[in-house]
Amino acid sequence: MAQTSTHPGADASGTDPAPETCDACIVGAGIAGMNALFAASRYLSHDARVILIDRRGQAGGMWVDTYPYVRLHQPHGLFTAGNIEWCLDRRPSHLATKTEVLDHFRHCLDVIGRDLRVDEYFGWSFESATEAHGTVRIQCHRPDGRRLVVHAQRLIKAYGLGIAPNDPLPASSSRVRSVSPDQCDVRAGEIRASDAPVWVIGGGKTAMDTAHALVTADPRREVTLVAGSGTFFISRDRAFPGNSRRWWRGQLPNAVAAEAARRFDGTNEAAVARWYRATHGTGPTPGASNFLLGVQSEAETSAITAGVHEVVMDHFVDAVDRGGGPTAVFRSGATKPMTAGTWIVNCTGYIKVDGDYEPYVSPTGNVVVVHPRSAVLHLPSFMGYYLAHLMFAGRIRDVPLYELDVGGLFAGGGKHVFPYTAMALAMYNLGMLADALPATVFRDCGLDFDRWYPIHRRLLGTARFAAANHRDRAHHRRTLDTVRERFDVRGGPLVGG
Repeated sequence: MAQTSTHPGADASGTDPAPETCDACIVGAGIAGMNALFAASRYLSHDARVILIDRRGQAGGMWVDTYPYVRLHQPHGLFTAGNIEWCLDRRPSHLATKTEVLDHFRHCLDVIGRDLRVDEYFGWSFESATEAHGTVRIQCHRPDGRRLVVHAQRLIKAYGLGIAPNDPLPASSSRVRSVSPDQCDVRAGEIRASDAPVWVIGGGKTAMDTAHALVTADPRREVTLVAGSGTFFISRDRAFPGNSRRWWRGQLPNAVAAEAARRFDGTNEAAVARWYRATHGTGPTPGASNFLLGVQSEAETSAITAGVHEVVMDHFVDAVDRGGGPTAVFRSGATKPMTAGTWIVNCTGYIKVDGDYEPYVSPTGNVVVVHPRSAVLHLPSFMGYYLAHLMFAGRIRDVPLYELDVGGLFAGGGKHVFPYTAMALAMYNLGMLADALPATVFRDCGLDFDRWYPIHRRLLGTARFAAANHRDRAHHRRTLDTVRERFDVRGGPLVGG
């Protein structure tokens, strides 16, 4: 049964407390950590003990901190731990709210807690981990100075993308108000009561959510979208057609990813982007060059396009006082007058692929890291699920997965190739996983977007993937090697291969 620990630990002036012992320790209670925990429950005995550690006060990862009007991008049933079903009495296509998502995280913990003992250490920050003599020693602390030591047989550091709340953008002018969505609900309070214009800074999904919230709450509101280079998105209507139409319309998401991976050779991202946007994409900025695997509906795109007063395809730098009023300064050197009292909402920079490199598995196989600096799949949620399965099945050091330093790719100017590289990485490694793990592991993966479609279409998709698995593997390997060499990033099989 899952339980929250009240272990006092040692105070800041004392020695470390006696260690807590467990079969496995998971650091991170976001979607990656929850899927790792689910996988652990498939292998460990009922009386095994797992310690779950997270610096936040509850399970949910980024969902604990994020802005209140956020909603899931995909149908809610496709966001879960393993195959745990939602208790929500909504249509399958419903996009769950922040509260609903957090409730589901709690439900997942309760369900997993029926299969093994899960001790929850919320409010504890991970410090370090060292291996010796088959044991992993983990050290953590609380803000009040208390300390925690854990001795575990296995450790999974489910860091994921490490998305944290955003700060307002600094502005030199005192005649504008700069806020962050995480600290200011644009649908309420002072910003809602004000009739001043709003500038939404950013072109990604947070900016789309914010612009959509503003224009639907008050269609008369003057909203300017400063979209940078622009972003386009996966069309939800095409990826997840309506409840009855999915029986005969739409192309399975895995098949789309496989086709993109076949088209991409590591150098032709512009051509693949044109094809992808024309056949599967949407977005309010026609010249968009960024694509980070976000999902948006055609209705959301239309509402934003119709409701936004102006779209500026440039990068905001500052707001300064000039000529008697505030003026926006852009990276290109261009300027634009602003109305005094304008609200600036910072929707940039949520995805920060930073931190030090760690291999996804340690030499002993007793420590696994879910982090984009050593990515093996396109999303941390899938990495948490499949890497944990490999670990507990005793295969983590046997399967030559290709790891890629996505942080290095972004830092080296390769952000524009990321989505197509991620699809090639996923196709390559899923093929390796399919050769190493039982079919039940794939059957129980509730994250799989193909599960939106009826079983007969999924079975056909599985058969096609199996037929292409080995045939396409050499192409995907060449693509990944090309990207690695082109952008001088760390990459390649970590073991074997």
